[in-house]
Amino acid sequence: MAEAKLSAKDVYTSLRERILNFEIYPGSRVTETELAEYFGVSRTPIRSALQRLEVEGYLTVMPKQGCFIHNLDIDDLRKYYQVRMSLEHLSLQLACTFMSDAALTELAVAWDPDKQAERSDDPEEMEARDETFHLALAEGGGNLVLHKYLADVNRHLRIVRRLGFSMSDRIDQTYADHFLICQSLLRRDVQEAQALMRGHISHNEQFVKTITLTQLAIHKNRGNPAKTQA
Repeated sequence: MAEAKLSAKDVYTSLRERILNFEIYPGSRVTETELAEYFGVSRTPIRSALQRLEVEGYLTVMPKQGCFIHNLDIDDLRKYYQVRMSLEHLSLQLACTFMSDAALTELAVAWDPDKQAERSDDPEEMEARDETFHLALAEGGGNLVLHKYLADVNRHLRIVRRLGFSMSDRIDQTYADHFLICQSLLRRDVQEAQALMRGHISHNEQFVKTITLTQLAIHKNRGNPAKTQA
């Protein structure tokens, strides 16, 4: 009985996981032909998977040149975190003014460290939930342009933010930080909320920077997985 061929979704999931785990080194080049040979499929599902990954910000497809995995430059990451901090400050200011007690209470309950009803120790799931929290505050403030720009910054930081949830104590700290930020907003204390947010983002940035440099060093010499055995 012939082995079932991988679908475009299967290829996408596998490639995304390899990028997130640095098994495909940042800045490296892969081609549709190499990937098709590696996965044992035609170029059609490969092309579909690469297009989706490009939309999500993991790589850039260059016609007749190949696909280039987005590089991780520590100085660029610092700049994105600077922009994110400014956007988050404005987001809290607007949320403090316009979000209802009911909406803030619902958000606080979801991040109550004593309950953690939806807690997950999966880094990818936690990264998605963390991003949703920050975007919910931006949306609650009513400025959809701010929401759009914050979402774009998060897209550029997504890979490294996921690394920040690789340890249980970082997940615990995220619950505590988010809950306290919500409590400050419920008291309509925007200065306290912004101070908490500064600490939250600064600590995450430093942790992510350290673990990113470590992961880059570990995986630097692994090479292109399209040329290794699955």
